Amino acid sequence: MTYHPKSDFIATMIERGFLADCTDYQGLDDALISGCKPAYIGFDATAKSLHVGSLIQIMMLRWFQKTGHQPITLMGGGTTKVGDPSFRSDERPLLGPEQIDENIAGIKKVFSAYIDYDTEAENKALMLNNAEWLDDLNYLDFLRDIGRHFSVNRMLSFESVKSRLDREQSLSFLEFNYMILQAYDFLELNRRYGCLLQMGGSDQWGNIVNGIDLTRRVLDHEIYGLTSPLLTTSDGKKMGKSQDGAVWLNADMRSPYEFWQFWRNTTDADVGRFLKLYTEMPVDECDRLGALQGSEINEAKIRLANEVTTLAHGAQAAANAEATAREVFEKGGVGGDLPTLTLSEAELGDGMSIVQIIVKSGLAKSGKEAKRLIAENGAKLDDAPLTDAGLMIDASALSSPIKLSAGKKRHALVQLG
Repeated sequence: MTYHPKSDFIATMIERGFLADCTDYQGLDDALISGCKPAYIGFDATAKSLHVGSLIQIMMLRWFQKTGHQPITLMGGGTTKVGDPSFRSDERPLLGPEQIDENIAGIKKVFSAYIDYDTEAENKALMLNNAEWLDDLNYLDFLRDIGRHFSVNRMLSFESVKSRLDREQSLSFLEFNYMILQAYDFLELNRRYGCLLQMGGSDQWGNIVNGIDLTRRVLDHEIYGLTSPLLTTSDGKKMGKSQDGAVWLNADMRSPYEFWQFWRNTTDADVGRFLKLYTEMPVDECDRLGALQGSEINEAKIRLANEVTTLAHGAQAAANAEATAREVFEKGGVGGDLPTLTLSEAELGDGMSIVQIIVKSGLAKSGKEAKRLIAENGAKLDDAPLTDAGLMIDASALSSPIKLSAGKKRHALVQLG
């Protein structure tokens, strides 16, 4: 990347590693130095929370506002009904309107921690829903006015579609319309709010370019696209996943302690890069911490976990998570902030198997996995090896909370309630 930007936003994107590609560096840079400009990222409502795979986009919107511009978070109340086929091997399950609305309500909780929607300043963030203009479209009018600007030949050439067809995997007509609807989003946001820029992951490049092309054809306006790299960890894993599932951003789906622990367990080689992407620490400090070796890198990981958790859940949640981790890992204690499973006497009855409890606590996804964990000496009960998969736990055994462990890094409390 040899371009030397004049705008604070583009400079930040390059310096911190956010930038994969841009449709016109010079044009966008010039536009951004001329005053406050709006930009958007769309988020489809496929679950009740976003996970950390979306955090790079959320941080881009945060930096956009911090550098004096107006971020727009666009909820996909309309596009979720179709489903984005980009780089997927199969069609997304179709969700009903009630489920989509419920998911949007959950997702909205995330953004207020990162983006200011309440400021009186010119760059107050906007929260919009594309159902506002997509739900009431007249199909024939839409085909005549918008569909005529799209070349099927060109749409088939985009890698997100081409890779699916090359594998001879079905692409439904419903999904094929997704890129037209997303392009129309950009057109509408430009028409209604003067939105100058769409950002997204590099898998969205084709959809973004379509929106730019459509807006130029219909409104003759110059607009821009910017993408971030699709992140994988240094060991090749997709960002946002851990061994026990997605790392959700909502506290009711992933506790702040578990969230903190995910970042604490970052691979050594990723620490510097993640500090630059997911915190606001100075780049020089990120580089210094990322270059530490041996046991010193662990303190850098704790700093990473604290900074990211503070942004997502607040400083107190980060402090509690660190205190619990030190209690559990350094002092062999229980730790009051561990994920907790509360069982009633009625649930326990005459006794519940330890295998069931391990599954209920979230330390294993199935009874089979729990039994394998025990057989391979990976399970502990109050820090002692758990070797009996037939162990039964009754109310008397929970007169005080017990600690279950899966491996060295995953723990849960079980208590009577």
